[in-house]
Amino acid sequence: MLDGRSCVVPRLFSSTCQAENDWSYMKCLLELDIKNGKRPMEIDDVEDEPQQPRKCTRKLDSYNRVEMARISLQRQSIEANDSVVSQMDQEAIEPLNVCEVVVGEDGALTDRLFGEQEQEGDGDLMDVGDRQSDEQQQAKPGDLSDFGARLSEYRLEDDENLMNSSEQQSEQQQQQLGGDSSDSGSLLPRMNRDSSIACLSRCSRSDYGSLASLTRSFRNIIRSGELYQWRRLNGIMEHWIYFSCALLEWEAYDPIRQRWMHLPRMASNECFMCSDKESLAVGTELLVFGRELRSHVIYRYSLLTNSWTSGMRMNAPRCLFGSASLGEIAILAGGCDSEGHILDSAELYNSETQTWETLPSMKKPRKMCSGVFMDGHFYVIGGIGGSDSKVLTCGEEYNIQSRTWTEIPNMSPGRSSRGPEMPATAEAPPLVAVVNDELYAADYADMEVKKYDKEEKVWITIGRLPERAVSMNGWGLAFRACGDKLIVIGGPRTHGEGFIELNSWVPSAGPPQWDLLARKRSGNFVYNCAVMGC
Repeated sequence: MLDGRSCVVPRLFSSTCQAENDWSYMKCLLELDIKNGKRPMEIDDVEDEPQQPRKCTRKLDSYNRVEMARISLQRQSIEANDSVVSQMDQEAIEPLNVCEVVVGEDGALTDRLFGEQEQEGDGDLMDVGDRQSDEQQQAKPGDLSDFGARLSEYRLEDDENLMNSSEQQSEQQQQQLGGDSSDSGSLLPRMNRDSSIACLSRCSRSDYGSLASLTRSFRNIIRSGELYQWRRLNGIMEHWIYFSCALLEWEAYDPIRQRWMHLPRMASNECFMCSDKESLAVGTELLVFGRELRSHVIYRYSLLTNSWTSGMRMNAPRCLFGSASLGEIAILAGGCDSEGHILDSAELYNSETQTWETLPSMKKPRKMCSGVFMDGHFYVIGGIGGSDSKVLTCGEEYNIQSRTWTEIPNMSPGRSSRGPEMPATAEAPPLVAVVNDELYAADYADMEVKKYDKEEKVWITIGRLPERAVSMNGWGLAFRACGDKLIVIGGPRTHGEGFIELNSWVPSAGPPQWDLLARKRSGNFVYNCAVMGC
């Protein structure tokens, strides 16, 4: 290619093998206005406008003068020795690449000569040529090869410097375009960090796995939990349903994308696998409480890392308690200790700090109770208490601000009519859930849905449960709040085979009309269930 380059063409010596006194060369320089590596479209009917002298042309002229100085040195060395230049020497004198250029990101031509930075323009280039001329006059004829080697070294060094400069320019351009994967303050191009997080928080939770694989910054912001904190503070929340139909296996269901997801398998011993377990979703964590051989144990699943860990301990370990979560906090009340004693104590767990705080004791000890948050207060409902394992119909309200408990009579939705041979522990704890600060209950015996009147403090039947919501004394049936919906998880089973069905109803839309969200084959009923909103 001849674009932007000069070609120096030496003429061969005469047949007498004497070195000629004059050398001629031809300079072929195509005057092209090159911008971004493209040739402009020529228009014949437009007169050429006067152009300013181009920087590249001035530098090329300077290079040509230096080339003439080099050729003159070679000629003087040959005449001083009065020798014949062999054909090998002629081949050794190669045309010099006069101009080596790189195209910068702004379209300008950046050039350098022999590794020396041009600072003063054409005058400095002539000084370089003069210094080289003085060296050649003092050198011996045998030093021509050394001079050529030095020129090659200069040229190699110049190429390396040009490549480094090009890499630096590429990195700068990539950073300006916002495509860098480094941990910078800005996550999206031309946006500050807060604005970037606000945009990412609007994406669905289902897309966060794909976003985390794009850049290191996205992965760090998702795994740190900062993005979920931003969503919670701005009222952005998606609810996923987590449930277990096998002893150590958990699944999740996304109602928005309508897809199933498998969680990693829990690594635990057989004692925990066969023990009674409670589950609770708080913040971005799923807590599973159980019992090992000699003590209680808690397994914690983190949505941020998609992994299970253990080793967390409550201040007073327990099981068969009532619990509920609100944002990043959860309250656990009542239950039994490792010796079977019914407890009246309660604890608050903070998922962001992973700390436990002991709360004031309840009015009555109770186990196998249920818990909900309503109107910013925590309620524990029903359960079994006393030395004779009596069924409790009252509930208790805990005020977080005043740190006090208040007993509320007849807050439990009641239980089915049991025969004298059926113990109280044979029935499941009350199936209750809160949607839009309204308390609902599922009566598994009569297959009815009830609503709690907070003013009159009574329960009112408002509709029916799904027809295929089968349970065994309430066990195997999940009744949960999922955003503005009520969820019932259960299904028919015959001879070890059956289905798990997810039905939903929006209470604000009217009387119970259940919609089937999903259905999958399962040989077991639902052991545990929790809804994570973040």
